[in-house]
Amino acid sequence: MKVNGKNIRPIWLCHDSKLVKIIDQRRLPHEFTIKELQTVNDVIMAIEKMCVRGAPLIGVTAAYGLYLAILNAPVKTVGDDYLIKTCNKIKATRPTAVNLAWAVDKVLAEVLKAKTSTEKIDVARKAAGEIAEEEAERCRKIGEHGLCLIEEIKRNQKEGTVNLLTHCNAGWLACIEYGTATAPIYAAFDKGIDIHVWVDETRPLNQGARLTAWELGKHGIKHTVITDNAGGHLMQHGMVDIVIVGTDRTTSTGDVANKIGTYLKALAAKDNNIPFYVALPSSTFDWKLKNGIKEIPIEERDSDEVRYIQGFDKGKTRNILIPPESSSAANYAFDVTPARLITGFITERGICKATEDDIKRLFPEKDDGRQMTEDGRRMTEDR
Repeated sequence: MKVNGKNIRPIWLCHDSKLVKIIDQRRLPHEFTIKELQTVNDVIMAIEKMCVRGAPLIGVTAAYGLYLAILNAPVKTVGDDYLIKTCNKIKATRPTAVNLAWAVDKVLAEVLKAKTSTEKIDVARKAAGEIAEEEAERCRKIGEHGLCLIEEIKRNQKEGTVNLLTHCNAGWLACIEYGTATAPIYAAFDKGIDIHVWVDETRPLNQGARLTAWELGKHGIKHTVITDNAGGHLMQHGMVDIVIVGTDRTTSTGDVANKIGTYLKALAAKDNNIPFYVALPSSTFDWKLKNGIKEIPIEERDSDEVRYIQGFDKGKTRNILIPPESSSAANYAFDVTPARLITGFITERGICKATEDDIKRLFPEKDDGRQMTEDGRRMTEDR
């Protein structure tokens, strides 16, 4: 995507392949800062401290983390024990986003096939780069498939603006390119459809107000930042046509873990007969899980993220204490939206209902005895 007329991604490998660079998302929107990651510990810090965030980006960053671990290994021969221990260390950084473990395991599987240290470095670098490109392409296709939903709304209303609501940041900052929830928005805008986006602020770290608003503004898309609890009011008064959000982990049965507050938006949408869609690449499905409420691990983060709020004052980014200094705070980073509240999923293979049967209609290779190509065509089937 473009920032000030220049193409940029939230993460990239330097030309000498010795450093990974990222946009430090903690500093946005008021400070645009590039951060260098040289070691696996740098990557772990960047993920834990949310310099990078969003399920697809976390996965790609983790993949590059394993590459840097191999590149900077203390021994000439990188043994399997070292690799597995490093992978476990990376995967422990943030428990909810399934893309993290998925990407690390994918790189590890390729690296374990290599024999020499040099081969392992080359394989890890290539695998991490491929994951980045694949995630970008998946998001592009999500935009193509989601566009039809916005076009249908526009056809039905004939006049006026299509009003969308989104929660947190599921844009290109979180996803290499295009985003998940924002991909259909960008596609609609680029096609000339009159759209407006209600942007939830997304407390406690304000990813909506800081990041989504910044992204949309850079692209020229009309948007309005609202408090997290305003969405229900807007829906009651006919001011929202569709809700599209992202997800950090989705079960095979359609339960969705996303940024805290998503569940409340789904309830309000259901009560007001407003379509509620979740946009996600296939890498964000956790095919092993069935019950999201019981099985998806919910990250609890530092309570100071709730107690303090970040803002820009007199040319500097500052953190300001909000509650009484003696008050405790709880910081649940995600909640789970049950499948029954979700209208459908927008994926790189198309749109499906939030049911196990319809999800596997798009991803039949997840049924026993089938193997599929990336675009969903059947290769073989056991009979």
